[in-house]
Amino acid sequence: MDSSKNGKDLRILFLGTPEFAAIHLEFLLKNGYNVVAVISQADKPRGRGQKLLPTPVKEIALKYNLPVFQPKNLTKEGMEIIEQFKPDIGIVVAYGRLLKKPFLDAIPFYNIHTSLLPKYRGAAPMQRCLENGENVTGVTIFKISEGMDDGDIALQSAFEVGECETLGELYEKMTIYGTKLLDEFLKNYPVPLTPQDHSQATYASKIEKEDLYVDFSKSAEQVRNKIRSYDPVPGAKAVINGVEVKLYGACGTEKDIKTAEIGEIINISKELGGLIKCGENALWVKCIQFPGKSRITFADARNGGMIKEGMLFQRTVKFAKDGTRE
Repeated sequence: MDSSKNGKDLRILFLGTPEFAAIHLEFLLKNGYNVVAVISQADKPRGRGQKLLPTPVKEIALKYNLPVFQPKNLTKEGMEIIEQFKPDIGIVVAYGRLLKKPFLDAIPFYNIHTSLLPKYRGAAPMQRCLENGENVTGVTIFKISEGMDDGDIALQSAFEVGECETLGELYEKMTIYGTKLLDEFLKNYPVPLTPQDHSQATYASKIEKEDLYVDFSKSAEQVRNKIRSYDPVPGAKAVINGVEVKLYGACGTEKDIKTAEIGEIINISKELGGLIKCGENALWVKCIQFPGKSRITFADARNGGMIKEGMLFQRTVKFAKDGTRE
């Protein structure tokens, strides 16, 4: 690469797949950056009809008449793409596949990661950050190596996380800070790199279905963190009267109520939702969603005869070896 190139002069190869990546791609295009080609994963069935639809990144590429590729063998076909379009740099945002030699060595690749590395390397940094009750997180741009999110850091941007902040709200922040940081990075490219302190690394493992279930034997704060980690998608799950429901809008807590059972709906308020006894203290949860229904407030669910004070959520949900709920 010509080291004198930076900013708008750079020929960019963009790799990404979901909506989060599409937002960054469109930001680059709207701001005059020279994206010469796009690589995304294969189209998959989406929506209620499960129709085969282009990935969000592919949709943006087509909208702007960019050449877009969906290689099965990234190492082989990716090299051909690099040879054809001669990019100076690769920008990777939630592509979903590891980059390997010799593709990785052909040009410098930089990734936008939704945590303050080396914390929360891996597939689900936003969810794990919220589950663990972090009050600060951020975005990192790092140079990709063959390891899992362990490359040298180019830039980072930190911000606070509210105690009731949901995954949806955190996602919106990440898009704002991520696009700003990407703009700063490209305008000042190349930037000095700082090696990560690998001794401080933590991992954000991918979300399994068991992760979605609320354990009411935990403290109210831990239950709140679980619910907000999956709000609005895919929704934290709980079981009441044998029915699997989803819970949303967890926020306020109340001091321990000794007379209530763990998982008991102690009170239902139009303003605050349902107050549920946890292993320690109690938690207000605003909304509940029954199978095949839209989410509604706890007050509306009570008025509809679906729940009432005194009903019990199952404390914990266990799984059999075959992955089915017991």
